[in-house]
Order: sequence, then structure tokens, then C-alpha cells
Amino acid sequence: MRIFEIYNDDIQKDIGTLLFFEKEKSFIVELRNDIDTWDATVFFHSFVDKGIFTLPRDISLAWVRERVIPDSRQNIGDILRNSRLREYDEMKLLELSEGRCSQDHVHIRRLREFPDYVTKRQEKNLKDVCLPGDGRLLCFFADDAVKEIHLTQLSEVTTNDDISKILRNRALYDSGKVGTGGYFVTFNDSIDIPAGDLYRYGKDIPLRADDFITFARQNMIDTNESCKALQCTRQNLAYLVSQKQLTAVKENVRGNLYLKGDVIRNTWG
Repeated sequence: MRIFEIYNDDIQKDIGTLLFFEKEKSFIVELRNDIDTWDATVFFHSFVDKGIFTLPRDISLAWVRERVIPDSRQNIGDILRNSRLREYDEMKLLELSEGRCSQDHVHIRRLREFPDYVTKRQEKNLKDVCLPGDGRLLCFFADDAVKEIHLTQLSEVTTNDDISKILRNRALYDSGKVGTGGYFVTFNDSIDIPAGDLYRYGKDIPLRADDFITFARQNMIDTNESCKALQCTRQNLAYLVSQKQLTAVKENVRGNLYLKGDVIRNTWG
């Protein structure tokens, strides 16, 4: 990851931080929450007015693209050669120009570590997410908070029109996973729900993420352990599954995972 300060020469002050995740080639802009619209550039005005200081990745990318030569430029090949670039790379072009743009007096400069306000804010980023079904999300956050939220709740309090698409399409819902840096949950890598919204509107569950990890470690056993507990062969175990006397939590060609309690129940006769 690369970290850059976003500095406004007009007011001699940094107004935010740009994060670049190299593997995913994703950008996130973190604005300082002590700036106002007079400090921010025109691009950021509407977000600051709404109290949005962590910009979604698509908006962050749009800000970067506003400050670099577009790949549709007629002489882009010559520009890349003169810049000693083998291919179009927004981050490298941004670094070469120091993020300067004719529309304002903002530029970027490299940082070695996160500013304190970014570190503090990232405590509410996601560590993991579980999709239990029925449009629910079970969210595990970096500060150990665990929250549950139904997507219909988000549709009532946010302007994200794509939430209804997720609710109508089970395959799309099942594709949900934690996005870059824990900043969002993404569905099919095309619809993002910010971690901030999930944290703000989710219902607290009085457990920590470590509690779930401990549960999984202590209460999930593989095929070999299940056979040992039941004193049976893999074929016998497969028969129990086929007869719905035992259900695999996760199936794999090399073996399944089972809840220890379900396995033990089959020893009771």
C-alpha cells in the first residue's frame, strides 16, 4: 500500500490522505474531518457538506482520474514513452505530476505511515462478513464490534439504489465479501456498501470477533475427526449425510467440515 498526503497550497494545510492498494489497484480518499467546504476543493465540497469524509472507491478513483492524463488522449502512446511507462498506469502518472491539476492548488506527497485520524477511522473498517441468508449481513469490525443488519434497513436510510438488486438476486447476495482495506462489502465486485454505513446502522451483537473464531476453532471438525468421534469409516459418514442425519457446514473434495455438536449427537443412538 502507498500513502499520500493531500496538501492544499492555498491554505497551507493538508486536507486528506490518499491510499493506494497496489494489488487491487484501488484508491480510497480519507478527508480530514476538521476541514470545511472552504478548505476542501470543489470536487470534495458536496461530500464535506454531507459529513462524508471517507470517499467510496469509485469516487476516489474519479478524483484521481480528474488529475491525470486520460487514457483516451490521442497522443497517449507518446506521453507514456516520454514518461518511460510501458503501459497506462494512473498511480504512476499521478506520482509523476505530484497530483497537481490546473483546477486547484492541491498536490500529493508520499507518507510513510497513516495519519492518526486515518488509523482511528480504520478501527471501524471490516475484518470479515458472514451472509446468513434472507438479506442479512453479520459484520465483524476491526474494533471487535459485531453487528447484524438487514439490507432492507440500508435501503430505508441510504440512497444506494443497488441494494434492491442484491435483495432480488440470491447469487448476487451470495457473492458478498469484504472489499479492499475493509472499507466496504462488495457484491460481485460491482456494488459496494461502505463499512461506515454498516457500522452506523447495524445492530450490536454482544460478542467479539474473537468469540466467533474461538467457536469455530473449538466446534468445527473435519472428516477425519468426525470419523474418529463416531468410530466409523468415511463411507459411513457419507451415509449419515445422505440420510440428513448430519449436515456439512462446508463441503470440499478433500473432506468436509462439521459442527462438533452435530457429530456428537449421532453418537447418542
